[in-house]
Amino acid sequence: METTPINQKKRIYVLNVPVDVVSPEHLEGVVKGLLSNNETNQIVLITLRDLLRARRNKEYFSCLNTAALVLPISPSILRGAKFLLRDMPIRYMPFEFAIKLLGILEQNNGSLYLIGQRQPDLQVIESNLRDSFPGLRIVGRCNGYFKKEREEDIILAIRKAAPSLLLAGRGIPQNDLWITQNKKKFSPGLFFYCGECFDIISGRKQRPPKALWNSRFYYFPDLIKRPWLLFGIFIRIYYGILLLFHRIWKL
Repeated sequence: METTPINQKKRIYVLNVPVDVVSPEHLEGVVKGLLSNNETNQIVLITLRDLLRARRNKEYFSCLNTAALVLPISPSILRGAKFLLRDMPIRYMPFEFAIKLLGILEQNNGSLYLIGQRQPDLQVIESNLRDSFPGLRIVGRCNGYFKKEREEDIILAIRKAAPSLLLAGRGIPQNDLWITQNKKKFSPGLFFYCGECFDIISGRKQRPPKALWNSRFYYFPDLIKRPWLLFGIFIRIYYGILLLFHRIWKL
């Protein structure tokens, strides 16, 4: 386990995949530390499927391993950490985390660049964010689903704008991996993909109730809309077997 006492972040490993432990009271200090380190800092929120994907996909594992902050949004990851006798991570709701992040940036005179979604939705997102965070400077925007030949010009525009945070939504190639692949081309700052956050800010999706999110039935709304997700039980069984073997051979 790696510990960074300066910014109150601990990096643990669940099935050899990095996960960071950051308490809500230390989140602002962590973000300020990342903003001042003069590096390109990627923030990634991961589900159980993401964790298992990192075990078999070298590029995605590298994305998580080089990210400045890897935070779990699946309770299964927390239970796995506990079973493996690791420090217990904190589970963050994606939309709530994004709002906290934007609030910290506003308090510290930060700037924001938006990329993703279709143009009409992006306009709504920008307008809503200006209303909610009047002290946050939005220094640029670019809709997603762009053609490959536009990519270098878009990256150049982001680098010139040098935002404190690049907030990305749906419509960028490979989501988190696009940020990882292009990190060296950007100016220092924070880089965060959250497609769900853009959906909620644009009004395309409702924000999940906090009580439901914290309950064991948080996945029910998605299950009703997409019943095939029920087969995820086999993923959890596989995950449990991996945890058992890992604990036996690592102890």
